[in-house]
Amino acid sequence: MRNLHGRLDLCAINTATLGHREPLDRTIDRIARAGFGGIAPWRREVEEGDVSQFARQIRALDLTVSGYCRSTCLPAATRAEFNANVEANRAAIRDAAVLGARCFVMVVGGIVPGSRDLDGARAQVTDGISMLMDTAREYGVPLALEPLHPMYAANRAVINTIAQAMTICETVDPDRSGLVGIAVDVYHCWWDPSLRASIAAAGKAGRITAYHVCDWLHDTHDMLLDRGMMGDGVIDLPAVRSCVEQAGYDGLVETEIFSAQNLWRRDPDEILAVCADRLQTVC
Repeated sequence: MRNLHGRLDLCAINTATLGHREPLDRTIDRIARAGFGGIAPWRREVEEGDVSQFARQIRALDLTVSGYCRSTCLPAATRAEFNANVEANRAAIRDAAVLGARCFVMVVGGIVPGSRDLDGARAQVTDGISMLMDTAREYGVPLALEPLHPMYAANRAVINTIAQAMTICETVDPDRSGLVGIAVDVYHCWWDPSLRASIAAAGKAGRITAYHVCDWLHDTHDMLLDRGMMGDGVIDLPAVRSCVEQAGYDGLVETEIFSAQNLWRRDPDEILAVCADRLQTVC
C-alpha cells in the first residue's frame, strides 16, 4: 500500500466536500493552494460557467481531474424521457473530456417515481450505459459506475454493490476496453460482506476507475448529508485502501464528504487542512 504521508499529490478533493458555497474558480484555487494533486468538480458548478475556462485554470495549477460528478439519472417513465437522459449524459461526457477528467462518475438513478419495477429500472441502467459507450470511446472518458448504499436504491441508484456494477461492466464491455469501470466509494460499500472478493475481482478485470473516501459515523443522523471526516467513524480505511491498491488501483485517493451540519459550516481552508491531515494519517 502506498504511503500517503507527504504525498498530497496523490490525493484529490471532491468539491462537494466544501459544500458548494463559493464559485468554482475560487474552489479550484483553494484546493491547489492547499497542496492537493487533484480535484473532482460537480456538473452544477461547471455548467454555471465556462467549461473551457475552468479547464485552463485547472491545467495551469497542475491539478488532475480525478473524476467529473455526476451523471443524469437514467431510468425514466417513457422512452422519450429515457433518451433525453442519455443525451444529457452524452453532453456531460463531452464536458468531462474538455476538463481532462479521468472518468465520468455515474450515479445511475433509482426507481421511476410511481413505479415498483426495480428490475425494469436496472435494465434501463444497463441499456443506457451501453448506449453511452460510443461517446465514452469517442471522447476518451471512461464511465465510472458508482454503486450506492442500498438505502439509496429507491431514489438515487439501483446499483448497490460492486458485484452488481461488475455484472453491468462485463455485459456492456466484454472486451474490457477500459471505457467502463467502477468508482469504489467507502461510504457506500464498507458494509458489504463480499467487499474484499468484489474489489479483487474488479481489480483483476481492470475495472477500478476511482476511489473515494470519507467515514461512516457510528450514529449517523442524515443518511445523505452526515458523512464523517476520515477517522471519525467506523470504517477501517487503511484496510479498504490496501485491498483496492492490491487489486491494482494506483490513481488518486479522493475525499468526498457531504456534511451539512458539520463541515459545511466551517471555513473552507480549515476543511482542507483537516482533510490533508487525515488523508496522511488515517487513510
